[in-house]
Amino acid sequence: GSGPGPGPGSLADFILTEKLGSGTYATVYKAYRKTDSREAVAVKVVSKKSLNKASMENLLTEIEILKTVRHPHIVQLKDFQWDSENIYLILEWCSGGDLSRFIRSRRILPERVARRFLQQIACSLKFLHEKNISHLDLKPQNILLSGSVLKLADFGFAQYMSPWDEQSALRGSPLYMAPEMVCRRQYDARVDLWSVGVILYETLFGRAPFASRSFAELEEKIRSDKPIELPAGARVSRDCRDLLLRLLDRDPDSRISFEEFFLHPFVDLEHMPSAESLGKAVSLVLRAVQKDQEGERAAALSLYCSALEHFVPAIHYETDRQRKEVLRQKVNQYVSRAEELKALVASDNRISFERAKSSRDILREGPLVVMLCALQEDCGLEDYETLDLYQQSLGELLLALAGKSLCLCIHSENHPGASSVSILTLKGVKSELCIFTTDW
Repeated sequence: GSGPGPGPGSLADFILTEKLGSGTYATVYKAYRKTDSREAVAVKVVSKKSLNKASMENLLTEIEILKTVRHPHIVQLKDFQWDSENIYLILEWCSGGDLSRFIRSRRILPERVARRFLQQIACSLKFLHEKNISHLDLKPQNILLSGSVLKLADFGFAQYMSPWDEQSALRGSPLYMAPEMVCRRQYDARVDLWSVGVILYETLFGRAPFASRSFAELEEKIRSDKPIELPAGARVSRDCRDLLLRLLDRDPDSRISFEEFFLHPFVDLEHMPSAESLGKAVSLVLRAVQKDQEGERAAALSLYCSALEHFVPAIHYETDRQRKEVLRQKVNQYVSRAEELKALVASDNRISFERAKSSRDILREGPLVVMLCALQEDCGLEDYETLDLYQQSLGELLLALAGKSLCLCIHSENHPGASSVSILTLKGVKSELCIFTTDW
């Protein structure tokens, strides 16, 4: 950054245009760089009055470090400058507004969309966690959208800006703050995990867990010892429910750890859409084709399933329409072959199916029907409610049939795009229920 300069003159390289918003500590403007490129940026103006001298010096040191941070899901800090009144942060411009506005415009998000957003947040947090950087002020207003890509903003600054002002009145929104932060006890990086839980809850149910009609009601909910519960009738997957309740544990010592969070099956960073998705998918499918040609059906099926778990995110990641369409066609071919192999493997040895060579791989959580739902979404075939109900009812049927082995044929007239063979399993239940759905 440049040294202190006289007033706004220190921003001589930029033309400030509209005011985007203002908070307790800062005001944000859209601006353009005064060069031929006319690059759009966001300029965050932090008032020095909100910081004591030590905090300000530490913040400037931290900003210098943050200038080197490069991550696809973190808003890039391009530069910083300061004068006698303010610190100016020159930030990457995100055209899609913030996550708060996105949620409000849609009320609630389907679980598959909430999960993709969560994966992006988790990916950025993992990167920061490895660098020993905490956010401490995670909320939908601090998560920006650039297309369908989420980017974390305002990290690294919150630790210098106490949530309490001089009169010990709470600043900012306590809706997203961990109870240990609001109750003014000791707090650490684990508050970020609570905030992630609140954000996931809000994307799924349209309101934060502590949403209240008055500050008194809010304070009562925060200070209560009552465990967080999901809304009555909430229809979310078992993994999603497990993660929500473990993130929203009032006690930071029993809350899910960062390591457990990054490895959680609902977060599933291994299969999040990324630049690597296609490479992983192609590598696995080549091995699948080889095993298929060699007649090793179970091994080929396992590899096709693994490849599809990377192909679906690869389709989401691809932005070019033509390449997206080619991918879809390829994936449909692999799904068809996986269906054939699944039927063949099952008929080879239906009774001792769970002892089949690669059954543990084949029967991993995230059955093929889930992938087909994702493919449906990409191919524009929408009957999500019915499909969700379909999966839920099959899960309940499996519970009822625990301890028995059964093979059912189901006519999928309601799911023309999902004519598939799917295998569902339940943790702790040794028997499997094989469901074959076909277009008759």
